[in-house]
Amino acid sequence: MTADMMSADRRTDVEDEYIRRHHKHEVRENQCSSCLVKHIRAPVHLVWSLVRRFDQPQRYKPFVSRCIVQGDLEIGSVREVNVKSGLPATTSKERLELLDDDEHIFSMRIVGGDHRLRNYSSIVTVHPEIIDGRPGTLVIESFVVDIPDGNTKDETCYFVEALIKCNLKSLADVSERLAVQGRTEPIDRV
Repeated sequence: MTADMMSADRRTDVEDEYIRRHHKHEVRENQCSSCLVKHIRAPVHLVWSLVRRFDQPQRYKPFVSRCIVQGDLEIGSVREVNVKSGLPATTSKERLELLDDDEHIFSMRIVGGDHRLRNYSSIVTVHPEIIDGRPGTLVIESFVVDIPDGNTKDETCYFVEALIKCNLKSLADVSERLAVQGRTEPIDRV
């Protein structure tokens, strides 16, 4: 685990407060849930401009090869995501649950696809912070998902956390590269 991907026992009070405020999941008996934290050396508006793009997750999610949104981009919109080979899936159907540009909150739910992530729901929040005296971003992603038959709670959480860690690392890489290039405007305005 890298220094900027904190485990629950090493979180700060600020991180815990954001988690208490925004990352509430109703976890049923046969489900697991977890919360991951990532610090990114790029301004919050730049990071948020990538996270909020329900219609273009492939901008930073390395396992997504294609995304098609049905209808207008609004709460309740559904996207069909094609997954790159190498994962135990080829498609995922996902619904936008929440997109709050003021509070920087994004939530989606998986509603179909050829994978084992049943009743999967996630919340991503993006918060400004200062890292080494420069504008940075604290990203928190939490999820809840059913535990598939034949898997344990730990195995399921480990698998989903590994995917999220990969996505958050890629989000950091893309955001930090854009920030170093001097991008100051949100990516969807460039």
